[in-house]
Parts: sequence; structure tokens; C-alpha cells
Amino acid sequence: CALFVAMKVFPNNPFSKAKSETNIVLDKIQDGDIIFQTSQSPQCEAVRIATNSKFSHCGIIYNINGNWFVFEAVQPVKLTPLDEWIQHGKDNKYVIKRLKNADKVLTPPVLQKMKDYSQQFDGKEYDAYFEWTDTKIYCSELVWKIYKNAAGIELSKLRELKSFNLEDQRVQKILKERYGNEIPLEEKVTAPSDLANSNLLTTIIDNY
Repeated sequence: CALFVAMKVFPNNPFSKAKSETNIVLDKIQDGDIIFQTSQSPQCEAVRIATNSKFSHCGIIYNINGNWFVFEAVQPVKLTPLDEWIQHGKDNKYVIKRLKNADKVLTPPVLQKMKDYSQQFDGKEYDAYFEWTDTKIYCSELVWKIYKNAAGIELSKLRELKSFNLEDQRVQKILKERYGNEIPLEEKVTAPSDLANSNLLTTIIDNY
């Protein structure tokens, strides 16, 4: 439990001097919510285009000893203070979604199981090749696996890479850089858009 126990020494809540809008956010969010944003790197733009979605990044919101964080797969996988995470997104815009029956399903024991399960990924490398393994991991894969393996909830059906829009030149450029001529079209994947479109989730905050 080193990852989350260590958060006891985290400084005062980063939102303590925040604006009233942020206070409204804190009043609405819950442990285990999923947050989405548009990141600004070329790869994230390619993800957005390939998935026909405004979202290119996501993570799970965790309350650790009274402080709010996003557990996310970047380089490396880590907990990021929620206010910092929001600032990393394009125009500071984000959407927060929640399991429709969260009050019944995401009980304190289940949330603790999710946090315990999450720790195996802390510090792991980001998976730029989108492989369905636990060796390296990407953002929507991280969220999907935590919900599936710790809470028993399959947020979306897995897809094959070839099911996305891969024809755009910006997408082709990234694919060529990553794979050369050996694009793994049948690799099982999940995208931020798949999670955002899940009929198991409801929108809590949308500031796009």
C-alpha cells in the first residue's frame, strides 16, 4: 500500500485556495469518478481523430486522505493532483462521469480494492504501442482494467485497432512512426471515447 499510504504526507489540499468554480467541482465529485480531457500532443490528436471524439485522455479520480488526485497512465503511471491534471488539458476543459449505480456498487470496500489493485501499475511505463498487456499501460486501458478486475465492471466492449478511423493522414503518420509497416490491426484496444460513451456511466460535470 506504499503508493496511497504515502499520500498521507501530501501537502494541504491543492484546492484550498481555489476559485468558487473549483469548490463546486469538489462538492460534486466522488471517489472512483472518471475524468476525461483533450490532451495536446500529436499522438493525442491522432487518438481523437481515430476515435471521432473530443476526448484523448482519461483517468480515475481518487480521494486519498482528503486530497483529490487523478490516477492516470502517462509517462510514467502516477497519481496527479486533480487541479494539475485539469490544467494539463486543452483550455482546462474536462468531463467527469460516474457509474450510474455507484452508490450501490462502489462501496468503501470496493473502492479500496480498486485503489489496492491500482498500485501494481504505479510507476509503470506508458504504452505507446497500445498493447493489451500489463507490462506497459495506456490511459483508457488503465481505467478499464481497474474497473473490470477490481470492481467486476466491464465499462465497454473491447475493440480491434482496425475498427477505428485510421485513414486520416495525421493518424497514419503516428501509426507509421510506431509500427512501421506492421500495424497490429487485430490488437484488442479500448479508447477514452469508448469509456465516455459507456451506457453504464452518467455525466456529473461537463464544462466543454
